[in-house]
Amino acid sequence: MKIYRFEHERSILYGVLKEDLLHPLSGSIFGTFRVEKRGVPISRVRLLPPVKPGKIICIGRNYREHSREMGNPVPEEPLIFLKPPSAIIGPGETILSPAVSQRVDYEGELAVVIKRAARRLAQHEDIGEFVLGYTCFNDVTARDLQVKDVQFTRAKSFDTFAPVGPCIAAAVDPSRLRIKTFLNGKLRQSASTRNMIFPVPYLVRYISHVMTLCPGDIISTGTPEGVGPMSPGDRVDVQIEGIGTLSNTVSKDESEMEPRGDKTRLKPEKRRRT
Repeated sequence: MKIYRFEHERSILYGVLKEDLLHPLSGSIFGTFRVEKRGVPISRVRLLPPVKPGKIICIGRNYREHSREMGNPVPEEPLIFLKPPSAIIGPGETILSPAVSQRVDYEGELAVVIKRAARRLAQHEDIGEFVLGYTCFNDVTARDLQVKDVQFTRAKSFDTFAPVGPCIAAAVDPSRLRIKTFLNGKLRQSASTRNMIFPVPYLVRYISHVMTLCPGDIISTGTPEGVGPMSPGDRVDVQIEGIGTLSNTVSKDESEMEPRGDKTRLKPEKRRRT
Protein backbone atom coordinates (compact mmCIF):
# COMPACT_ATOMS: atom_id res chain seq x y z
CA MET A 1 0.00 0.00 0.00
CA LYS A 2 1.27 3.47 -0.96
CA ILE A 3 -0.07 6.45 0.97
CA TYR A 4 0.11 9.92 -0.60
CA ARG A 5 -0.57 13.33 0.84
CA PHE A 6 -1.95 15.74 -1.73
CA GLU A 7 -3.90 18.91 -2.43
CA HIS A 8 -7.09 18.72 -4.47
CA GLU A 9 -9.61 21.53 -4.89
CA ARG A 10 -8.08 23.47 -1.99
CA SER A 11 -8.32 20.48 0.37
CA ILE A 12 -5.32 18.61 1.78
CA LEU A 13 -5.96 14.88 1.89
CA TYR A 14 -4.30 11.53 2.37
CA GLY A 15 -5.02 8.87 -0.20
CA VAL A 16 -4.09 5.39 -1.38
CA LEU A 17 -2.97 4.95 -4.98
CA LYS A 18 -4.81 2.32 -7.03
CA GLU A 19 -3.66 2.28 -10.65
CA ASP A 20 -3.78 6.01 -11.56
CA LEU A 21 -6.41 7.03 -8.99
CA LEU A 22 -5.87 8.38 -5.48
CA HIS A 23 -8.62 7.19 -3.15
CA PRO A 24 -8.97 9.57 -0.17
CA LEU A 25 -8.69 8.24 3.37
CA SER A 26 -11.08 8.87 6.24
CA GLY A 27 -9.52 8.64 9.69
CA SER A 28 -5.87 8.79 10.73
CA ILE A 29 -2.94 7.21 8.90
CA PHE A 30 -1.40 6.66 12.34
CA GLY A 31 -4.43 4.75 13.59
CA THR A 32 -7.45 3.38 11.78
CA PHE A 33 -8.76 4.69 8.49
CA ARG A 34 -11.16 3.85 5.70
CA VAL A 35 -10.39 4.05 1.99
CA GLU A 36 -13.11 5.79 0.02
CA LYS A 37 -14.39 4.13 -3.14
CA ARG A 38 -14.29 7.22 -5.32
CA GLY A 39 -10.83 8.16 -6.57
CA VAL A 40 -9.16 11.26 -8.01
CA PRO A 41 -6.79 11.03 -11.00
CA ILE A 42 -3.26 11.58 -9.71
CA SER A 43 -2.66 13.87 -12.66
CA ARG A 44 -5.19 16.34 -11.20
CA VAL A 45 -3.62 16.75 -7.76
CA ARG A 46 -0.56 18.45 -6.33
CA LEU A 47 1.59 16.03 -4.37
CA LEU A 48 2.78 17.26 -0.97
CA PRO A 49 5.41 15.96 1.45
CA PRO A 50 3.83 12.66 2.54
CA VAL A 51 4.04 13.57 6.22
CA LYS A 52 4.57 16.61 8.47
CA PRO A 53 7.21 15.46 10.96
CA GLY A 54 7.79 16.88 14.40
CA LYS A 55 11.47 16.11 13.94
CA ILE A 56 13.79 14.72 11.27
CA ILE A 57 16.50 12.42 12.62
CA CYS A 58 19.33 11.70 10.20
CA ILE A 59 22.14 9.18 10.26
CA GLY A 60 25.60 10.05 8.99
CA ARG A 61 28.15 7.68 7.42
CA ASN A 62 25.93 4.60 7.46
CA TYR A 63 27.58 3.09 4.35
CA ARG A 64 31.26 2.15 4.47
CA GLU A 65 32.03 3.33 0.95
CA HIS A 66 30.49 6.74 1.64
CA SER A 67 32.61 7.09 4.78
CA ARG A 68 35.68 6.32 2.70
CA GLU A 69 34.81 8.71 -0.13
CA MET A 70 34.46 11.51 2.42
CA GLY A 71 37.75 10.59 4.10
CA ASN A 72 36.10 9.65 7.39
CA PRO A 73 36.47 6.57 9.60
CA VAL A 74 33.64 4.06 9.75
CA PRO A 75 31.59 4.90 12.87
CA GLU A 76 31.37 2.43 15.72
CA GLU A 77 27.84 3.56 16.60
CA PRO A 78 25.19 5.54 14.70
CA LEU A 79 26.08 9.17 14.07
CA ILE A 80 22.88 11.13 14.74
CA PHE A 81 22.02 14.67 13.72
CA LEU A 82 18.77 16.60 13.20
CA LYS A 83 17.20 18.61 10.41
CA PRO A 84 14.42 21.12 11.15
CA PRO A 85 10.90 20.47 9.85
CA SER A 86 11.10 23.87 8.14
CA ALA A 87 13.53 22.32 5.63
CA ILE A 88 10.85 19.95 4.26
CA ILE A 89 9.70 20.19 0.64
CA GLY A 90 7.73 17.72 -1.45
CA PRO A 91 7.92 16.13 -4.90
CA GLY A 92 8.39 18.62 -7.71
CA GLU A 93 9.34 21.49 -5.43
CA THR A 94 12.54 23.47 -5.82
CA ILE A 95 15.74 23.10 -3.81
CA LEU A 96 17.14 26.58 -3.19
CA SER A 97 20.93 26.89 -3.28
CA PRO A 98 21.94 29.53 -0.71
CA ALA A 99 24.31 32.34 -1.68
CA VAL A 100 26.56 31.61 1.31
CA SER A 101 27.52 28.18 -0.05
CA GLN A 102 29.67 27.38 -3.05
CA ARG A 103 28.86 23.64 -3.06
CA VAL A 104 25.48 22.06 -2.39
CA ASP A 105 25.35 18.24 -2.62
CA TYR A 106 22.59 15.67 -3.15
CA GLU A 107 22.40 12.64 -0.84
CA GLY A 108 19.77 10.05 -1.75
CA GLU A 109 18.49 8.07 1.22
CA LEU A 110 15.83 5.68 2.48
CA ALA A 111 13.67 7.26 5.20
CA VAL A 112 11.49 5.67 7.87
CA VAL A 113 8.15 7.19 8.91
CA ILE A 114 7.16 6.50 12.51
CA LYS A 115 3.59 5.31 13.22
CA ARG A 116 3.33 5.32 17.02
CA ALA A 117 5.33 6.62 19.95
CA ALA A 118 8.46 4.60 20.64
CA ARG A 119 10.67 4.99 23.69
CA ARG A 120 13.45 2.70 24.83
CA LEU A 121 12.47 -0.21 22.64
CA ALA A 122 13.82 -3.58 23.74
CA GLN A 123 15.86 -5.74 21.40
CA HIS A 124 13.06 -8.28 21.11
CA GLU A 125 10.37 -5.72 20.16
CA ASP A 126 9.18 -5.79 16.56
CA ILE A 127 9.77 -2.36 15.04
CA GLY A 128 7.00 -3.09 12.53
CA GLU A 129 4.49 -2.04 15.18
CA PHE A 130 6.11 1.41 15.33
CA VAL A 131 6.81 2.03 11.63
CA LEU A 132 4.16 3.31 9.24
CA GLY A 133 6.30 2.83 6.14
CA TYR A 134 9.20 4.10 4.06
CA THR A 135 9.86 6.95 1.68
CA CYS A 136 12.60 8.63 -0.38
CA PHE A 137 14.69 11.41 1.12
CA ASN A 138 17.34 13.80 -0.17
CA ASP A 139 19.65 14.94 2.62
CA VAL A 140 20.74 18.11 0.83
CA THR A 141 24.01 19.43 2.26
CA ALA A 142 26.03 22.62 1.88
CA ARG A 143 29.29 20.68 1.81
CA ASP A 144 31.67 23.61 2.15
CA LEU A 145 29.82 24.86 5.22
CA GLN A 146 29.84 21.38 6.73
CA VAL A 147 33.62 21.28 6.39
CA LYS A 148 33.99 24.82 7.70
CA ASP A 149 31.66 24.44 10.69
CA VAL A 150 32.77 20.87 11.56
CA GLN A 151 29.32 20.14 13.03
CA PHE A 152 26.35 19.63 10.70
CA THR A 153 23.57 21.98 11.77
CA ARG A 154 23.96 24.95 9.41
CA ALA A 155 25.03 22.87 6.41
CA LYS A 156 21.99 20.59 6.67
CA SER A 157 19.27 22.97 7.80
CA PHE A 158 18.57 25.56 5.10
CA ASP A 159 14.99 25.86 3.92
CA THR A 160 14.28 23.28 1.14
CA PHE A 161 17.18 21.05 2.25
CA ALA A 162 14.89 18.10 3.13
CA PRO A 163 13.01 16.90 0.02
CA VAL A 164 10.84 13.89 0.87
CA GLY A 165 8.32 11.71 -0.99
CA PRO A 166 6.56 10.90 -3.18
CA CYS A 167 4.65 8.55 -0.85
CA ILE A 168 4.84 6.32 2.19
CA ALA A 169 5.19 2.69 1.13
CA ALA A 170 3.82 0.50 3.89
CA ALA A 171 4.60 -2.97 2.57
CA VAL A 172 8.31 -3.01 1.72
CA ASP A 173 11.23 -4.82 3.33
CA PRO A 174 13.86 -2.15 4.14
CA SER A 175 16.71 -4.65 4.33
CA ARG A 176 17.26 -5.14 0.58
CA LEU A 177 16.12 -2.09 -1.35
CA ARG A 178 18.00 -0.61 -4.28
CA ILE A 179 18.65 3.14 -3.96
CA LYS A 180 19.55 5.15 -7.07
CA THR A 181 20.17 8.87 -7.45
CA PHE A 182 20.20 10.56 -10.85
CA LEU A 183 21.56 14.01 -11.67
CA ASN A 184 20.07 15.33 -14.91
CA GLY A 185 19.22 11.76 -15.89
CA LYS A 186 22.72 10.38 -15.22
CA LEU A 187 23.15 7.72 -12.54
CA ARG A 188 25.29 9.01 -9.65
CA GLN A 189 24.42 6.72 -6.74
CA SER A 190 23.45 3.05 -6.78
CA ALA A 191 23.52 0.80 -3.74
CA SER A 192 21.48 -1.62 -1.68
CA THR A 193 20.25 -1.02 1.85
CA ARG A 194 21.77 -4.39 2.75
CA ASN A 195 25.09 -2.50 2.76
CA MET A 196 24.05 -0.30 5.68
CA ILE A 197 26.38 -0.48 8.66
CA PHE A 198 23.43 -0.12 11.01
CA PRO A 199 20.19 -1.58 9.56
CA VAL A 200 16.77 -0.02 10.02
CA PRO A 201 15.61 -2.11 13.05
CA TYR A 202 18.84 -1.30 14.89
CA LEU A 203 18.49 2.41 14.14
CA VAL A 204 14.88 2.63 15.33
CA ARG A 205 15.70 0.88 18.61
CA TYR A 206 18.93 2.85 19.11
CA ILE A 207 17.33 6.25 18.52
CA SER A 208 14.39 5.36 20.80
CA HIS A 209 16.92 5.19 23.66
CA VAL A 210 18.09 8.72 22.87
CA MET A 211 14.76 10.45 22.22
CA THR A 212 11.10 9.49 22.06
CA LEU A 213 10.00 8.84 18.49
CA CYS A 214 6.57 10.31 17.78
CA PRO A 215 3.98 9.62 15.05
CA GLY A 216 5.07 11.30 11.83
CA ASP A 217 8.74 11.60 12.75
CA ILE A 218 11.20 10.79 9.99
CA ILE A 219 14.43 8.82 10.32
CA SER A 220 16.66 9.19 7.26
CA THR A 221 19.05 6.27 7.27
CA GLY A 222 22.17 7.59 5.54
CA THR A 223 23.45 7.90 2.00
CA PRO A 224 25.63 5.52 -0.02
CA GLU A 225 28.70 6.50 -2.01
CA GLY A 226 28.45 8.76 -5.05
CA VAL A 227 27.37 12.07 -3.49
CA GLY A 228 28.17 15.15 -5.50
CA PRO A 229 27.36 18.79 -6.20
CA MET A 230 24.19 20.23 -7.71
CA SER A 231 23.88 23.54 -9.55
CA PRO A 232 20.95 25.84 -10.34
CA GLY A 233 19.05 24.35 -13.27
CA ASP A 234 19.84 20.75 -12.31
CA ARG A 235 17.27 18.05 -11.63
CA VAL A 236 17.79 15.36 -8.99
CA ASP A 237 15.83 12.09 -8.84
CA VAL A 238 16.04 9.77 -5.84
CA GLN A 239 14.60 6.39 -6.79
CA ILE A 240 13.99 3.50 -4.39
CA GLU A 241 12.46 0.24 -5.52
CA GLY A 242 9.03 -0.46 -4.11
CA ILE A 243 8.54 3.21 -3.22
CA GLY A 244 8.94 5.42 -6.29
CA THR A 245 10.92 8.45 -7.42
CA LEU A 246 11.39 11.77 -5.65
CA SER A 247 12.17 14.50 -8.21
CA ASN A 248 13.29 18.05 -7.48
CA THR A 249 14.97 20.83 -9.41
CA VAL A 250 17.61 23.25 -8.12
CA SER A 251 17.49 27.03 -8.24
CA LYS A 252 19.51 29.91 -6.81
CA ASP A 253 18.08 31.33 -3.61
CA GLU A 254 17.02 34.89 -4.37
CA SER A 255 16.50 35.84 -0.74
CA GLU A 256 17.32 39.07 1.07
CA MET A 257 20.70 37.74 2.24
CA GLU A 258 23.85 38.10 0.18
CA PRO A 259 27.43 36.97 0.93
CA ARG A 260 30.10 39.38 2.09
CA GLY A 261 33.30 37.59 2.92
CA ASP A 262 32.66 35.15 5.74
CA LYS A 263 29.57 37.08 6.85
CA THR A 264 26.19 37.93 5.41
CA ARG A 265 24.41 41.22 5.28
CA LEU A 266 20.92 42.31 4.42
CA LYS A 267 20.40 43.99 1.10
CA PRO A 268 19.72 47.69 1.77
CA GLU A 269 16.15 48.84 1.48
CA LYS A 270 15.35 51.29 -1.24
CA ARG A 271 14.73 54.71 0.22
CA ARG A 272 11.37 56.20 -0.37
CA ARG A 273 11.25 59.61 -1.96
CA THR A 274 9.42 62.19 0.11
